[in-house]
Amino acid sequence: MIRYSAYLASIVLAVLALLLALANPHWWWGVAGFGALAVLGTVDVLQRKSTLRRNYPLLAHFRYGLETIGPEMRQYFIQSDTAEVPFSREQRALIYQRAKHVNDVRPFGTLQDVYGIDYEWINHSLAPTAIPDHDFRIVIGAGCARPYSASVFNISAMSFGALSAAAIHALNVGAKRGGFYHDTGEGSISPYHREGGGDLVWELGSGYFGCRNDDGNFSEERFAAQAVEPQVKMIEVKLSQGAKPGHGGILPAAKLSAEIAATRGVPMGQDCVSPAAHSAFSTPLGLLQFVARLRELSGGKPVGFKLAIGHPWEWFGIAKAMQEQAEANPQLLPDFIVVDGAEGGTGAAPAEFVDHVGVPMHEGLMLVHNTLVGLGLRERIKIGAAGKIVSAFDIARALAMGADWCNAARGYMFALGCIQSLSCHTNRCPTGIATQDPARWKQLDVADKSVRVATFHTNTVRALRDLLCAAGLEHPDQLGPEHILRRVSPFEVRSLSALYRYLEPGELLGGRLPEHAVFREFWQQARSDAFMPPAHIARLRGSKAS
Repeated sequence: MIRYSAYLASIVLAVLALLLALANPHWWWGVAGFGALAVLGTVDVLQRKSTLRRNYPLLAHFRYGLETIGPEMRQYFIQSDTAEVPFSREQRALIYQRAKHVNDVRPFGTLQDVYGIDYEWINHSLAPTAIPDHDFRIVIGAGCARPYSASVFNISAMSFGALSAAAIHALNVGAKRGGFYHDTGEGSISPYHREGGGDLVWELGSGYFGCRNDDGNFSEERFAAQAVEPQVKMIEVKLSQGAKPGHGGILPAAKLSAEIAATRGVPMGQDCVSPAAHSAFSTPLGLLQFVARLRELSGGKPVGFKLAIGHPWEWFGIAKAMQEQAEANPQLLPDFIVVDGAEGGTGAAPAEFVDHVGVPMHEGLMLVHNTLVGLGLRERIKIGAAGKIVSAFDIARALAMGADWCNAARGYMFALGCIQSLSCHTNRCPTGIATQDPARWKQLDVADKSVRVATFHTNTVRALRDLLCAAGLEHPDQLGPEHILRRVSPFEVRSLSALYRYLEPGELLGGRLPEHAVFREFWQQARSDAFMPPAHIARLRGSKAS
């Protein structure tokens, strides 16, 4: 009840002031002052636009007031004690403005002077185009029995359990309103996903939540029972998560509610564990066979996998498995690959994993795109990108670097009302988004927040359309690395096509390695029957023997 302490105190003080005023007229000022606070607090409790004000009547206004002071308070509100939070105040403001459908223009110049070196932009054309529709879509799984037409901008993986019931429900209703998909995260499909009716991408992590046997292994029967539901549009196997690649997860028994346990198919009273590795396969070829089996069990829906790039030879092992099976067993090819980045977010992860493990999204995206191009498979496999995608320019840059579409998590969380309180792991999220405390999450108004989610999506893809028009393009698939420029020094500007080495179609098929350092170093070591190549195993054994 400490959240309501200021509000309750204002009521008590208003009543006391009224009693004193009846005996002494000088106390009427107290009645007016404390009464006004009590009225304001009552308005906070009854309104439905701001979850923060509903959860913290009166107290929320002190935060709002301090935040408006300006840069002096920025470190307090958007930085932790040890590292800067990835989203700046300006980025948050842009999301809030677009989610609330208010003016998102900026006065007094651009960000060029702020960013200096590494500042990026897209060049405009003297012959701009006029694109009538902003609903850009990409067909995934064209060869499947049930292909899916996805928006170019969707909700990335966030599980029920990490997010509250109301947050999941609002996201899915927003996805339904806006015509884009909602990735379930590895926590499986909850009743709150189903209530919204929005398109779902069912993510399968190493815990196989929602489709596991009692021993934690994958259950084909339980998977098929949910995968064939019309609301499920695609299946995504999560190999690794950008914020903590190579690391499993635990939802402590104390935080495991009956609803979460039922959704995930795990027993109450025990820690809910996501292992670091999958048990359904252990080799690149095994992964592809698992993907093909999931497609069959789902009734022919697109199936792919998500990964954050780590050891390049392991990704190359998957690529070689695809190359070997492309003609003999084309059904083993994934329909899509989602590239997650080390800058991706999470509710909780070890600091070293957040800061120093995994390849950033742009570099990982280029490696995956280059590999598929070099193998002549790029037209058969679509690529999604996730990792600190906020604005239309972020989308345009990712598409120019090789992606077909983008996903975002934190951007949509901010549309829900997230204030970056950095309390996701404490179960005390003040906005009711990342908590399982019903006293907090029930204050989040699904009807209002779902509109903001849909509005954020709409205004962002409209801004993408405006960027394309200004650049003289007609569709996002026309974007290439030559369209994005970067200032690399005070005296030099280069396009991404000049900064990075892009492979030519089929370049990896001729037996001669390209002039690309990563491919020349690791391509020949990779194997389709093992994630760790023999040469690397020998080096490890040699180092132990010595």
